[in-house]
Amino acid sequence: MNILILGAAGQIARLLTDQLINQTDHQIILFARNGQQRLKVTNPERVKIVDGDFKDTELLKTAMKDVDIIYLNSMGDVKAVSSIVTAMDAAGIDRIIAASILGIYDEVPGAFGKWNKKMVGNEQIRKQADSVSQLEIDQLNYTILRLTWLYNKAGKTNYMLTQKGEPFEGAQVTREAVSQLIFDIIEDSSDKFYRTSLGVSEPDTNWGKPSFY
Repeated sequence: MNILILGAAGQIARLLTDQLINQTDHQIILFARNGQQRLKVTNPERVKIVDGDFKDTELLKTAMKDVDIIYLNSMGDVKAVSSIVTAMDAAGIDRIIAASILGIYDEVPGAFGKWNKKMVGNEQIRKQADSVSQLEIDQLNYTILRLTWLYNKAGKTNYMLTQKGEPFEGAQVTREAVSQLIFDIIEDSSDKFYRTSLGVSEPDTNWGKPSFY
């Protein structure tokens, strides 16, 4: 399988890259701004770095050649996501996993929902919602990941999922768990993750705010 990671210099993307290298034989394309300086390739036979910007549609099209699945690590720029969708259409690719944030459907109830809106801000939530709406179209086979508040803890990879239309649960989750989820989606041979929007959190963290705040 050929996998394109967009925003490959991000923390979750780096964790995912290492996991794919160590546990699969997939070919990986790492797309990032100043990627040659920010990323190191330990397995050049399987890993390629592309320096670029998401708004460079032509470069994206080239990077997407023969790609089976895309992971998008950031959705904060609506125009960038539009460029990615345009490139996917031109390259004939429909499968994408994309990381967004919680709250884009006003799905976070109670004290935690109020706290999250205060901390993130309505403008950022709106931008993320606009970006996600560009992927939730008939032409794409998408999996949206609505991530709760993130922290790092090596070896802690348990995650909990809620579906679109369900109340979001869970105030925190590790980046390691998110990487494991993306890996599990990539490796899953069924269609259970197709055209889904998943709330992603850590079990038993249904609190008013994350433990690290």
